[in-house]
This record gives sequence, structure tokens and C-alpha cells, in this order.
Amino acid sequence: MTVLTLNLSSVGQLTDEAFYNLCRTNPDLKFECTEDGKLIIVSPTGGETGIRNRRITQRLGNWTDEDNSGVSFDSSTCFKLPSGAKRSPDAAWIILERWESLTPEQRQKFPPLAPDFVIELRSPTDELDSLQAKMREYMSNGVRLGWLIDPILRRVEVYRLGEEVEVLESPSSLSGEDVLPGFVLDLDRIL
Repeated sequence: MTVLTLNLSSVGQLTDEAFYNLCRTNPDLKFECTEDGKLIIVSPTGGETGIRNRRITQRLGNWTDEDNSGVSFDSSTCFKLPSGAKRSPDAAWIILERWESLTPEQRQKFPPLAPDFVIELRSPTDELDSLQAKMREYMSNGVRLGWLIDPILRRVEVYRLGEEVEVLESPSSLSGEDVLPGFVLDLDRIL
């Protein structure tokens, strides 16, 4: 996925409301924003990545609907992280109590919190170091568990809050551990 980054410091700060309105008035574009106010424009993924991402979000969504302990999100959802960055993981999950603590307006716009769990799926045009930096950003904002799934290298990097990254070579499945107890993502047709 091609990423363009615009430094907007010469025109002033991009407020939360301005960012939200920019996204709403340009629905064909996907935007993110770094904590220092740089606007990121992300291109759409290709077909194979779209299929993999659909499988991931479907499996997480099916588990979430059965478990009822939280809510899951697809890659269209943008979260305002505590650092001020606005990010859209490929899949995310939030424990139900945290979600319900938000006001209706906060739930309607970009939820102002870090998910408990995130997944990033590497596409052929993604730079691995950029995705790794994004995963570190999630963790520094309070995400408890994150998976960077890399079909190109056939590996998964597991990020846990306060721990070193664990690299798994060609795993057949991943466990939600104590963050999503009972969730297992079968990596068949994803890796």
C-alpha cells in the first residue's frame, strides 16, 4: 500500500474536528495522522490483501459476536490515540466496558482511546519498518496485544504491552491470550 505523508505545520495545526471533517468530505481516501500532526494518505490495498484482511476481520467478528465481551472493528475505523495520533488498524477489538464508557458522540466519531487489541496485515507495498513503528506506537498508547501479520515473510510479530516483541515463523494459529481469552486465529489462507 502506498503511503503519502504531508507535513501541515506551515498551514497550522490539524484539529480533531478538522481531521474528522477532512475524512468525511473525502470518503474515497483513507487518512491517518501522526501524533506530531503529519497527515498520512493511505492508498487502497490490492485484491489478495483485501481477501486476507476480510478473513481476519470476519474471524475476529464472529468470535466477538459469540463471546460478547467486547466489540471488534474493521480497517475503516480510525481511533484517536492518547498521544493525539489518529490510526486505523486493519482489525481492532475493545473490551465492552471501555467501549460503553464512551459517550454516544465519541462512539459516532473517532473513538478517543487505544484499542485493547490490534492487527496490522502487511501488503506487498508496505514497508516493514513503517508497520513496526506503527505497532510500537500502538503499544506506547496502551494497546495490550498486537499482531503484525506478514504473509510476505510468512511470519507474525507479537507485541505485548511492556514486553519484547516475539517473532513467530510460519505459525498455524495465534492465541488471543489473556486479552481475548478463547480467541484463536487460524492462519490458514492468511499466511
